[in-house]
Amino acid sequence: MTFNVKADNISLKYKDFEAVKNVSFTLEEGKTYGLIGRNGAGKTSLLSILASFQESNSGTLTIGGENPFENRNVMPHVSFMYESDYSDEYEPVKSYFEFAERYRPKFDRAYAEELSASFRLPLDKPIKQLSSGMQSALNATIGLASRTPVTILDEVYLAMDAPTREVFYKEVIEEQARHPRIMILSTHLVSEMEYLFDHVLILHNGSLLINEPIDEIVSRGATVTGDKNIVDDFVKGMRQINTQHLGNTKAVMIYEQLSEDKYVEAQRLGLEVGPVSLQELFIHLTEED
Repeated sequence: MTFNVKADNISLKYKDFEAVKNVSFTLEEGKTYGLIGRNGAGKTSLLSILASFQESNSGTLTIGGENPFENRNVMPHVSFMYESDYSDEYEPVKSYFEFAERYRPKFDRAYAEELSASFRLPLDKPIKQLSSGMQSALNATIGLASRTPVTILDEVYLAMDAPTREVFYKEVIEEQARHPRIMILSTHLVSEMEYLFDHVLILHNGSLLINEPIDEIVSRGATVTGDKNIVDDFVKGMRQINTQHLGNTKAVMIYEQLSEDKYVEAQRLGLEVGPVSLQELFIHLTEED
């Protein structure tokens, strides 16, 4: 059975607040998806629907062709790891591994212990006594070692230090190669993690703003720099998402696929056309007026 995900116009309301608005997408096995958005964009609400923590108010969601909500054929194959409050958890780490083994049919205990060693995560220490960074490492370990066909990691890196995050990123890449699955990484660290993504979904105010392969998104962004009058003429009619001035020089960030002829024209006009990172595009595409 394949566990491809299909969402069709799903929405979620909390009283009068619409957290997710008519969102549609498909997710395919073997791809790592970056889910990014500003605080309050609706990321965790959307992920909670995917993980069957709650149902959407409208629209349809299928995983492996079935509605996942309270579906015993689907739910064991979807894991959702996020920052948790472990202040009352007296059990040691290894007890959580035993729990995961019981409910996740593909959980690899040996790999979990190997990851724990890489993260320097003590197996016998009560979870409530672990540092916040070690608790994040525990979430990442369970998420990766569960090897569920749909693996959702919602900012599990949050309290990790830089060296530990690097271990996590390396494991994401290697696990996707060893055991291909749908992996969803929700993050604010766009510049640090964008190389992990095959495909990006950008949520903004509950709506899906971007849903494309990362190469297509980045290739569409460019900064055109040069004499302000020449730049203005060149970018007329294009989608302009940021502008900077310095004397007679102007730099305009565009979100538009430039043809080869336009690159040649820019060179002839003495304009510089430079690349734009995913983080820059994310910042300016989601700016409020």
